[in-house]
Amino acid sequence: MIKIVFFGTPSIGLKSLEYFHDSKEFEVLAVVTQPDKPAGRGHKLTASPIKQFAIENNIQVFQPKSIRKEPDIINELKKLEPDFFVTFAFGQILSQEVLDIPKYETINLHVSLLPKYRGANPIQRAIINGDKETGICTMITELGLDCGDICLTYPIEITSCMNCMELFEICAEKSPELLAKTLIGLKEGSIKPTPQCENGVCFADKLTKEECKIDWNKSAEEIHNLVRGIYKCPGAYFEFRDKIIKVMQTEPIENTEDKDSQIGEFAHISKHGIDVKTGNGYLRLIKVKPEGKSEMFARDWANGIGVRQ
Repeated sequence: MIKIVFFGTPSIGLKSLEYFHDSKEFEVLAVVTQPDKPAGRGHKLTASPIKQFAIENNIQVFQPKSIRKEPDIINELKKLEPDFFVTFAFGQILSQEVLDIPKYETINLHVSLLPKYRGANPIQRAIINGDKETGICTMITELGLDCGDICLTYPIEITSCMNCMELFEICAEKSPELLAKTLIGLKEGSIKPTPQCENGVCFADKLTKEECKIDWNKSAEEIHNLVRGIYKCPGAYFEFRDKIIKVMQTEPIENTEDKDSQIGEFAHISKHGIDVKTGNGYLRLIKVKPEGKSEMFARDWANGIGVRQ
C-alpha cells in the first residue's frame, strides 16, 4: 500500500482525494489544506472542501498559515513517514525541507500541459487565449514555479463553447487516474520523469480586475473567449446606465444587415439575444447577470429596462 499525504484546498482536488481514500492501493495518512476563510454574506469562517471531506472520513487535518514557517507541523508530517506528498491546488509554496519528507517524491497535479501556463490560472488563460487543447500533467515538485520534471500528461480538447467551469470539471474528473498511475509508476520504477523543454514556456498570471472589463474594440472572438474563460470566476462585464452587467453566455455571429452601429452599441435585439458590434464582427449576448439581480436571458434584461432598437 502506498502511503500519501494530500495537499489541496479547492474542490478541483476533491475527486482525487476521494479516489485515494476509497482505493485499496493507497492510504491517506493526512490532509494539508489552507486555514478556514470567511465566506458568504455573513463572512462566516468556512472550511475548504478538502478539509470537509477529511473530517467526514476521520482523516487527520493540518492547516498551516505558511507551512514553510511552521516547524511543529513539519515535524508531525515527518513522523507519518509518507511515501509521497500529493499536491493539487494547495495554494502555498513548499520549502525544500517539506519536499524532502516523503520517501519517494512530492508530486504535483497541474492543470495545463507544461511548460505552457505555469502559474495560478492555467484553465482560464487557455480559454481566454483561444487554445483548442490543454490538459493535465503530473510533475516532480521543485522550488521553482511549476518547473519540475514531467511524469505523465493527459490532453483535453477545448471546444468553442466550453467555459472555465466545464473545463475545471473535466480536469477534476481525469486527475485521479493520472495521479494514481504516476505514484505507482514512480514506486515501481516504470516511469522516468522527463525535464521540461524550455521552448514554449509561458505563465498563467493571476487575473486582474481590469482584464475582466470587456473592451468592445477587441474582436467578437476575443471577447467570447474572455467570457468563457472567466465564467462566474469572476466574470466578464460591461457598464450600462451606471450598472455593472456581467456577461454569462455569448456567441460570435455574422451580421450583414447593420450599417449604422458604432463599436460597443447594441446593433440588434431579438428573441435570440442582443447583438453588439465589436472591433471585428458582432457578438450576441445570450445570458447576462445585471448588478443586484439573478442571471437571465439578455433579451429579458433589455425588455425589462426598456431598451429598444
